[in-house]
Formats: sequence, C-alpha cells, structure tokens
Amino acid sequence: MAFTAQDVKKLREMTNVGMMDCKAALAATDGDMDKAVDWLREKGLAKAAKKADRIAAEGVAYATVIDGVGVVIEVNAETDFASKTDAFMGLVKSLCEIVAKDAPADVDALKACTYPGTNLTVTEKMQELVMSIGENMQIRRFARFAENTSVAYVHAGGSHGVLVNLAVEGDIDATEIGKNVAMQIAAMKAQYWTKDQVPQEVVDKELAVQVALMDNDPKMASKPAQVKEKIAAGKINAFFKESCLLQQDFVRSDLFKGDVAGYIADAAKKLGGSIKFVNAIHYIKGEGIEKKEEDFAAEVAAQIAGAGK
Repeated sequence: MAFTAQDVKKLREMTNVGMMDCKAALAATDGDMDKAVDWLREKGLAKAAKKADRIAAEGVAYATVIDGVGVVIEVNAETDFASKTDAFMGLVKSLCEIVAKDAPADVDALKACTYPGTNLTVTEKMQELVMSIGENMQIRRFARFAENTSVAYVHAGGSHGVLVNLAVEGDIDATEIGKNVAMQIAAMKAQYWTKDQVPQEVVDKELAVQVALMDNDPKMASKPAQVKEKIAAGKINAFFKESCLLQQDFVRSDLFKGDVAGYIADAAKKLGGSIKFVNAIHYIKGEGIEKKEEDFAAEVAAQIAGAGK
C-alpha cells in the first residue's frame, strides 16, 4: 500500500520520531499506520516521545566565540553523566555554530534549523541523540552578540556560561580582560551590570528599609530625619557596590585594587587602548528548573507491581 507525505507527517506527529524514520517505517509496513507505529516501537525509536516528558535539569551552560560572533547557550539533560558524553557536547557545540551562523530568533526557530552535516532538523537530530544516550534533552535558552568584541568563559565544566561584550578601541587583545570580567560575573553574581540599570523603585525600597532599620534602632531612632536620610544614602552606595558589576570590588586584587570599572580602564590603558563594557549574558545551569523529588521506595514498588501483571 502506497503512502503520502501527509501520512509521514501524521506518523511523525503521533510518535514524535524524525521524518526519515517515519518514512522508513511506512515503507517497511506498506503504509499501514498502526503497523508503522509498532515498527517504530520495536526499533526503540518511539520511546523518544516518552523521554521528552522527563525533567532535564542537568546539562551545561556553554559559551564560545565563532567567527567573531559570541554565543552562550544552555542545553539540559537528565543526568550529569549524560552531559559529559562526547555526543552531548558535540550537540552543544553544533548548536552554537547554528546560532552564530543563522541567528535564529528563538528556541523554536533554532529547532527548525538544519543540523550541520545532515539533512535533519535540530529537533530530528536531538531525537536521535535521545535514543542513543537514553535521556531527555532540551535546549533551554541562548543568546548571541554579533557586534563589538565578545569573550566567552565556561566555569566548572559548564555550571556557568558567561559571554562578555566589550567595545574595544586600539589594536589590543581584550581576551584576558574579558575573561577576568566574566570570572567576576560567575563568582559574584551581580544583579545589574551598572548602577544606572537599577530601577528607581528598587532604590526607593532599599532607602526605606535602611530608614526603617534606623527607626527601630534605639541608638539611631532619635536622630533627625535628614541625618537618617544621609546615612541611608551611604548604605545605597554599599548596595550598588554589592549588586552592580562595574561598582563591585574586583576579585583579582593581585591584578588591581579597586572596582571592576577601574580594572577595565586600567588594564586597557596598560595595553595602549581603551575598553568599554557593553553587555554580558550569564547562564547558570539548571537555574530555576524545579527538579523532581525521587521516591526510590515508591519507584521500586511500582516496578514490582508492574512485573506482577
């Protein structure tokens, strides 16, 4: 029995298996849809759809620069073991190549791109890898910088991926400076890049908290309101110094004593040029993903009950 492109599309939607595998299944079963589903299940291909429901909170946050384009991405797997395989890291690096070259608008657009060296889409290639690795995998997010000079940094094997974007003037190499700034970002986790980015409502709230603390302090409560406001303003500067990257104390005090903005200016001057911090992206692996709490005893009991049926 012959089959059509619509049959292939329908089988793909039913099983979440790649187009070429669906075509092969229909060819092997003379276009019988039910038998094609069974064929895919027997080959182990249809299991990929079930794996897609499992929580993937491990993986890597990865950053790189390809032909001058900076890319940072987070790709998740279910276990740390899977994320350390050559196949998984090959996927991550290939995805970065696609992002750098094709500039997809979002994750869905990235999934629809052609995977390098194949006729498959990214989605289809990932389904193949799900079957070979045996775990669910998800592209969570990515970003790219096509302008200025980007410097990438990956911390602790992919727990943090940082991409720093710098405006460089003069014939100087900004790599070391960018890497040191990226390490600062990974270590100190600034909420903002500069104090100018802090919303006024955040500043007002912090001022109110500081005044309230003084109102509740017997040693400070009797002081005039103007004095309290002045002290609170000083506390705000401390807040900026803690929360804003360029105002933070530079952690590599062996290289420079002062804030990050001062380090960038000083290091660039020593190289004979100037560097301005433009932007950065910081991904932390699994940040915000709610991991499923495993009940091992219940899992074993369910397996025993299933085996007895």
